[in-house]
Amino acid sequence: MYTRKKYKVRDMIKWTRRETRFFILLALLVTFLHEVVGLGWLRIPWTPIALLGTAVAFLIGFQSNAAYGRIWEARKIWGGIVNDSRMLAIMVIDMITNEYAKDPATDQELQDHKRTIIYRHIAWMTVLRHAMRQPKSWERKRTAKEEKEWEDRINVPENKSTLDEDLDGLITSEEKEIILSKTNKAAALLQLQSSHIRTLKERGLIWEFSFLELEGKLSELITHQGKSERIKNFPYPRQFATLGYDLVNLFILILPFGIVPEFAKLEQTLAETYPWIAHYFVWLAIPFSAIVSWIFNTMQRIGVVGENPFEGSPNDVPISTISRGIEIDLRQMLGESEEELPEPYPMTYDIQM
Repeated sequence: MYTRKKYKVRDMIKWTRRETRFFILLALLVTFLHEVVGLGWLRIPWTPIALLGTAVAFLIGFQSNAAYGRIWEARKIWGGIVNDSRMLAIMVIDMITNEYAKDPATDQELQDHKRTIIYRHIAWMTVLRHAMRQPKSWERKRTAKEEKEWEDRINVPENKSTLDEDLDGLITSEEKEIILSKTNKAAALLQLQSSHIRTLKERGLIWEFSFLELEGKLSELITHQGKSERIKNFPYPRQFATLGYDLVNLFILILPFGIVPEFAKLEQTLAETYPWIAHYFVWLAIPFSAIVSWIFNTMQRIGVVGENPFEGSPNDVPISTISRGIEIDLRQMLGESEEELPEPYPMTYDIQM
């Protein structure tokens, strides 16, 4: 996700440069046919164009609001993961003790249990973010040329390493083999967490009330996971997306046929008072038409890129950065030194991933 505003306009212009060239060429062609070739009949009344433009604007507004709602919900879900992850670590560190132990453990054994559970939770976040980055058929990132261009320029960690590699050092090889064999790997990790906590409760290393609290925290985490999966696996309804896309393109195609005749009328009005301006005034329809087309097209595309907040585009929720930030926090809680902690994921073009 972008972190600085000044890059937005520059990058947005570059992001839409192919369409912008088409808008200019379309307006130039219509103006040439109208003025040079003399096809004055090549026009569409302004009223139906204005009515279509109004309907398209409402539809784009609805689509943008719906897309923003999906992004904002996704950000709240991962904000909940941040809070519950920190709380889980605090509870694990404070609640695993020999206070009620039937078979007291050594301090090193207690620390190993704490480290295992916290590292397994980091593995859960790793699995979840990899799952959220898996491509879906309706996502644009791997099909649209503009999105693929960005993918080559920005740093998406899940594209640089595999899940197998990222799990090294977080869980045992036996657990990793089990996890990688499951369809829902994140849920399988939470099941391992629950089994581990139950074992500690049976040994008395966790008080029964503390066990219930920890199980409740795992329940909250699996709720966050389910909400995140719901957004990932349920696309923005295709009927709205397709209708909006088609109507915007229709509006853009007929727009010059209404704007050019209107500028031609203004040319006749200016002919008596400003003849030197009037002679070329109709050609101003080209940039004006291109600007209006660019605005509608860009608004529509902003709504489209916001539909899938986990696919790894510059405007998505930065789940990789969030996960790495939580990992650093949790490992600091375990008392690890700065040298042992991983580096935060770098930003590329001021974009967090």
